[in-house]
Amino acid sequence: MKRLVKQLCLSLSILTLMPLYAGAANDGDDNNSEQFDWNPVMEAIILVESEGNPRAVSGNQVGVMQITPILVRECNNILKSRGSKKRYTLQDRYDVEKSKEMFLLIQSQHNKTNDVEKAIRTWNGGPKYSTRATDRYYKKVLRRMK
Repeated sequence: MKRLVKQLCLSLSILTLMPLYAGAANDGDDNNSEQFDWNPVMEAIILVESEGNPRAVSGNQVGVMQITPILVRECNNILKSRGSKKRYTLQDRYDVEKSKEMFLLIQSQHNKTNDVEKAIRTWNGGPKYSTRATDRYYKKVLRRMK
């Protein structure tokens, strides 16, 4: 009888704690890139890309993070797929905060593990980047982070 009571108490304890554990696991996974501090990476990319000049232009790349029209379109596609009504414009590339938002959105979609190397290389070479082609850029950004 004592054994049955112990098993029942243990079972009830486990069942009581399971929702708490499941909630903690979901919170970490759903907002992973929101909780990760991307500021050092973004600031280094800004220095490499434009030396912090929000009016910088190089071909079709503009703003502090040198954002292309293709990246704006990708951000809008991500937002649409998530059911958001928010959309970015080409003019938003000149806005430092909106540029950072786009960076974070790209990371949340293409870098769910918050890998800093992948973030830097993806920013330079896109989601299907070549390590060899992005190596020089990656090293430049790392130097700016230190």
